[in-house]
Amino acid sequence: MSDPLRHWGATKQNRMMKIGIAGIGGLGTMGIKLSAALGHEVVAISKSDQKEALAREKGATHYVNTSDYKSINPHNDSLDLILNTICVPHNLSTYLGLLRTNGTLVQLGAVTAPMELGQFALMSQRKSIAGSVVGGMKALQECVDFCVEREIYPDIEIVDGSKVEEVYCRLMDGNSSAVRYVLDIDASFK
Repeated sequence: MSDPLRHWGATKQNRMMKIGIAGIGGLGTMGIKLSAALGHEVVAISKSDQKEALAREKGATHYVNTSDYKSINPHNDSLDLILNTICVPHNLSTYLGLLRTNGTLVQLGAVTAPMELGQFALMSQRKSIAGSVVGGMKALQECVDFCVEREIYPDIEIVDGSKVEEVYCRLMDGNSSAVRYVLDIDASFK
């Protein structure tokens, strides 16, 4: 999460940005926490109002429900950067409309199916779509140091192998608790 923030300028001193975090799960909540800790205006983006209180608790300044045009409209053409953690097929055009001219949507959620995209949304305002993964050991260590210094930790639930099917079902139902599940291998074999 910190590598795309750094690459797209969010870690530069005295640079305030309006950053959208699409997908309020385990990775998305870390994006909210990191962006808020860097002093940015953070817009949490989800498909319902179900996670609004959670997103605000984690540091989001605003909340957009992509199923409600009244929620979307005030934020159209306003975001500098969107970190998209959604890992299921979805309509990117909705999110591109939130970007200002020269804005970038960074895909962090690994969607395995092809996704449709109308090109006009990109061309008319020089908007971009990019992808990113972990930025290497140095960047990872800098992120860990930053998080420790500011007491930013992921919300996790440790599970053993007997819970894998249950966790899978929770994730497919939208991960309402917005935690990262950590598989305890040792406990799985006891």
